[in-house]
Amino acid sequence: MSDRPNFSWPCRVYWEDTDAGGVVYYANYLKFMERCRTEWLRALGIDQWRLREERGVQFAVVDLKIAYRKPALLEDEIAVTATLERLGGATIDFTQTVRRGEEILVEAGVRVACVDAAKMNACAIPKDLFSEWRRG
Repeated sequence: MSDRPNFSWPCRVYWEDTDAGGVVYYANYLKFMERCRTEWLRALGIDQWRLREERGVQFAVVDLKIAYRKPALLEDEIAVTATLERLGGATIDFTQTVRRGEEILVEAGVRVACVDAAKMNACAIPKDLFSEWRRG
């Protein structure tokens, strides 16, 4: 994919995101990345609730590889990114990062699958959703 879409979502670390030492609890990075992908879809005009209700499909994480480099701390201003790496028939691969300024705190590879909302099995991503990035 020659022109990979990249999205960045700013976030601040709140007390609820941290452990007793003021360090972001490791599982909360997954929440930050989920919110970033959701905001990316919203920026593209894709409402996930409407997608589920009107077309009967939704997205679910099916694979994740994550590397924790440095901790984010209480009150840090961070940026969470999502870069579309591959758009398949039923899956989307993303590279995601969490940064504090230029410093990479977390790097992840995330694969999401399009699933039938009623049956919860994989199904094709509606072709019109990401038509500008599909190969001809």
